[in-house]
Amino acid sequence: MHFTEYDTRLAAYAVLVNEADEILLTWFNGGDGGRPSWSLPGGGVEYDEAVEDAVVREAYEETGYDVELGQLLAIDHHTAPAGGPFARPYRSQRLLFHARVVGGRLGTTEVGGTTDFARWVPLADFPLRERTADIVELAVRRLR
Repeated sequence: MHFTEYDTRLAAYAVLVNEADEILLTWFNGGDGGRPSWSLPGGGVEYDEAVEDAVVREAYEETGYDVELGQLLAIDHHTAPAGGPFARPYRSQRLLFHARVVGGRLGTTEVGGTTDFARWVPLADFPLRERTADIVELAVRRLR
């Protein structure tokens, strides 16, 4: 299929692990039609925004932390056909970056967004009982 025949969403995420071997997760409230679940700090890259800038911005909005990016941890994509939640065929391209906290304090700063709160979760607790986005499972697998 030619790229003009489907819609693409570019998204980027921060994977933050602290000294206590906990990963920072965000609670996605399902506000855009999805199912509530744990996710990673991050999201859609704006049209005029560098991928790295998007990760830093999204991490701050969703966690209250200023972050510094490290190396790319993973690249992932998935597709969906037309007729479900999307009018046209859809491709999601996702990039996950190692990151570290360099300032700020825990607390969601976005207003009216899709993230309700953030929490450090021990990596030893995986898999979680609560619904967890596949992007989190990918990050945990790569960290192990």
